[in-house]
Amino acid sequence: MNILIKGGTVVTAERSWRADVLCADGKIQEIGSDIELPKGADIVDAGGQYVMPGGIDPHTHMQLPFMGTVASDDFETGTAAGLAGGTTMIIDFVIPNPQQNVMEAYNQWREWAEKSVADYSFHVAITWWDETVSADMETLVKEHGVNSFKHFMAYKGAIMADDEILVNSFSKAIELGAIVTCHAENGDLVYALQQKIYDMGITGPEGHPLSRPPEVEGEAANRAIRIAEVLGVPIYIVHNSCRQSLEAITRARNEGQRVYGEVLAGHLLIDDSVYRNKDFDFAAAHVMSPPFRSPDHQKELWHGLQSGNLQTTATDHCCFCAPQKAAGKDDFRLIPNGTGGIENRMEVLWHHGVSTGRLTMNEYVAVTSTNAAKIFNIFPRKGSISVGADADIVVWDPEAIKTISAKTHHQNVDYNIFEGMEVKGSASNTLSRGKIVFADGKLNVERGAGRYVDRPPFATYYDAMKKRAAVKQPTAVKRDTRPKRVAMKKKSVIKR
Repeated sequence: MNILIKGGTVVTAERSWRADVLCADGKIQEIGSDIELPKGADIVDAGGQYVMPGGIDPHTHMQLPFMGTVASDDFETGTAAGLAGGTTMIIDFVIPNPQQNVMEAYNQWREWAEKSVADYSFHVAITWWDETVSADMETLVKEHGVNSFKHFMAYKGAIMADDEILVNSFSKAIELGAIVTCHAENGDLVYALQQKIYDMGITGPEGHPLSRPPEVEGEAANRAIRIAEVLGVPIYIVHNSCRQSLEAITRARNEGQRVYGEVLAGHLLIDDSVYRNKDFDFAAAHVMSPPFRSPDHQKELWHGLQSGNLQTTATDHCCFCAPQKAAGKDDFRLIPNGTGGIENRMEVLWHHGVSTGRLTMNEYVAVTSTNAAKIFNIFPRKGSISVGADADIVVWDPEAIKTISAKTHHQNVDYNIFEGMEVKGSASNTLSRGKIVFADGKLNVERGAGRYVDRPPFATYYDAMKKRAAVKQPTAVKRDTRPKRVAMKKKSVIKR
């Protein structure tokens, strides 16, 4: 199928210009002024609208088995909801249980993801360590297109990676040309604080943020960054929620370290007052880790995004319905951690970012799509409007007004963390590899149409050393360091 997107303004991370875009065979074939309509092609009228790369959400958890239950959005419903909001690709997480064979877990997640309606890829979590894990990391990088490994520094007694695991995994990653990612919270400290707060008689959702103060996030972020510094591996800190972790990232970047930071749309827009709501279902619906913070942290996170010290936006989409959240009715420690957002990320960031002047349109494209594609090595195939790129495109209507609600969203969950928020600007058309999958407010998706996206490794430290050694060094000029003799003048003899 050929699609001609006509009359719009193309917006990329670098520039904006008036152009038509022709898509064929799943790729962008031509970009230019007044492209003639090929025979049999369909037209998308983009007059007065923006034509942008489809969003990439680099942090989702579809169908995740967690805390005794399973996330309510699976790979079909979750990716469909993303398409409705202009997100055309996700990077989800394979999370092996402790002692579970890593390849076994990876194959299970690949099987679950076969029903995706949009493209997807995987980070793989390292939750334990022995030589089989090291070998599986190598297999994943060399044979399965995985170039990022996740480390949970929280969830003690379950999937937490201690410092020994971090050192072993980080060392293997740099050898393979992979990037490491971290959920930065001091798991030992969180565990102790949870017990202390529960023993004080605080059992409701308000206990959740009290047990995970900003300091536990800042400490863990700094620790992970410094371990990465010593080992020389690039590091990506996920879902930064507070000033302390942002400061750790900024300091390291100013020192020249390759550190990248992600922020969730929810952490930019929702504050910690939600946990003090007397309605348990409402408060529990917002329980996630790290928790939502006070408004002063939100201000700093916006500054981090504007300054470029935070490069990507995500959702950590991991939905649990009210009956699932009720498992922690009498103990906040048992409330399944997770919220939604994949459907609304693009529109709330446009409304609160571009429309307010916090972000330019080009910066918006960068933080919702292009930067993730570059960091995880799939640019320009993804995250760009360029000839030869996958035709993952969102046509954006800046004048469209909608009110976000669980009653109308496509996410398979009974609440929405942005409930009642009115936004201006949303997707009018979404194309996934050249096919119109969302238009006129309706989805037109096919189960299993999504494709797994290989992400090749980066050049490794060892490759760089070999190249350096292969370069013929200029011969050093030897200097004569021997003491020089001082010529003595011969005294003249006067004969008398």
